[in-house]
Amino acid sequence: MWKEKTLLMDEKAMGRAIRRIAHEIIEHNKGLDSTILVGIHTRGVPLAKRLGQELEAIEGRKVPVYDLDISAYRDDGRKSPIAITDAGKFDADGKTVVLVDDVLFTGRTVRSALNAIMELGRPQFIELAVLVDRGHRELPIRADYVGKNVPTSRKEDVAVQLKETDRQDRVLLRELTEK
Repeated sequence: MWKEKTLLMDEKAMGRAIRRIAHEIIEHNKGLDSTILVGIHTRGVPLAKRLGQELEAIEGRKVPVYDLDISAYRDDGRKSPIAITDAGKFDADGKTVVLVDDVLFTGRTVRSALNAIMELGRPQFIELAVLVDRGHRELPIRADYVGKNVPTSRKEDVAVQLKETDRQDRVLLRELTEK
């Protein structure tokens, strides 16, 4: 059972973090000429869409946003076919792919997403944008763009809630309680 411990980000803080990440992506890539966004199921998808809207507001041009279900690449035994929206239109060859997810923890989800992207094409670069990096990596993976770094213990959890999936925008630190 999880008990809410601390509010890490409210709606305004989340908006500022997404806006800052958008500016960092533009600055780092010197524009958006060959940039595409790929949101990782589940909460990475609405975050990628929000990031795409911010990029468009800043640069005045749309950035393609795709939705990636990495369950076919999971290492916990649960398998299903790879699913990406508009797979027929998905073209990562020679492009900068920005993977978007809500929380970076062990790195296993990102590893699965990297495997899926490489099977679908040959990007020039793959970058990672996350709303929260909570540490505890099991693989040598780091985010290029981070909304907030939150050191956590293994008995804590970071819960990202989004209007699109949870009817409100906030990020909570939760603590595992004894039963």
